[in-house]
Amino acid sequence: MPSRAFTRLWPWFLWLGFFYAVWLTIVVLGSHWSTLADHWKIAAAMAAGSYAAGSTPMGGGTVGFPILVLLFDLPATLGRDFAFAVQSIGMTSAAIFIICQRQPLEWPMLRWAMLGSLVGTPLGIFFVAPLVPALAIKVAFAVVWASFGVLHLYRLRELTRHEGLAPDAHRFDRNAGLLLGFLAGMTVASVTGVGSDMVLYAVLVLLCQADLKIAIPTSVVIMAFTSVVGIGVKMFAADVQPGVFENWLAAAPVVALGAPLGAFVVSRIGRAPTMYLVSALCVGQFLWTMQSEWPALGLVGLGLSIAGVLIFNGFFEWMHQRGARGGRRQSPSARPPHVPESCSVSRVPEPKVAIE
Repeated sequence: MPSRAFTRLWPWFLWLGFFYAVWLTIVVLGSHWSTLADHWKIAAAMAAGSYAAGSTPMGGGTVGFPILVLLFDLPATLGRDFAFAVQSIGMTSAAIFIICQRQPLEWPMLRWAMLGSLVGTPLGIFFVAPLVPALAIKVAFAVVWASFGVLHLYRLRELTRHEGLAPDAHRFDRNAGLLLGFLAGMTVASVTGVGSDMVLYAVLVLLCQADLKIAIPTSVVIMAFTSVVGIGVKMFAADVQPGVFENWLAAAPVVALGAPLGAFVVSRIGRAPTMYLVSALCVGQFLWTMQSEWPALGLVGLGLSIAGVLIFNGFFEWMHQRGARGGRRQSPSARPPHVPESCSVSRVPEPKVAIE
């Protein structure tokens, strides 16, 4: 059995070996030992952030952004670029681990979302993000993830009961995936460094009534891809914010293992406890942002921010109602006992894993 597991995971071990060899070469040749010592706090914070990245539809930047911007009082643009950089390692590592483990993925929608992100993310970086002021970046991040946290605090128990996909889910795989990847990459991801995972996940669990065992790994893969595209475009344009490299150097070796660890642990203990905790943190960072930026926001800014959360959750609720109507056409007991072949990286049925 151990040899079989190693055989399945050898691409992931190869990736880890390559990454750590490159990272160590950078540290040794650049004499960056003092840099690691000076930035140990972000490495410690990303130990928790990377676990969330691999076990939830919330990227590691969900933790890294507020730590850098709210706690360390660094520019929001640095938090965004750091999110791209650190997720390009941590979530890529988790994505490779997920694929090697043959966890089910919604490939029909995912592949088109990746294509959309490949086009939309660079467009957003060049033409949308430069127009967004720093305060708006902070508020946009806070609103998006608070909305996501609220959704799960009152809907998670229901979401954990989904099995497979709703009967009509595959009717719009191509169009929905392409549009979601493009719009999420061009808007929320290019501005905050996170969000493509949340958008795709929300459509899967609310509109497609997807099993969390499908939706969460799929969201990890799209955010890994978007992050690689995002930081690649930033590096090509020589537009990476000062300070990103130092924080990335300290955090990268932690997230390379932490994100896959999150993906592994929740497959054993269930996702609900972690999801509740991270959702509460998402709401907490919204309150933190509102308090921190109160002099600039005032009552008007606070009202608009709360309205943004309500609008997002109204849209989530609309998708949920649409998905529920589609799901009622076929009762859960009538659905296939395993993930449909079109949703899986493998045609071998996966064993049932308890979510709650």
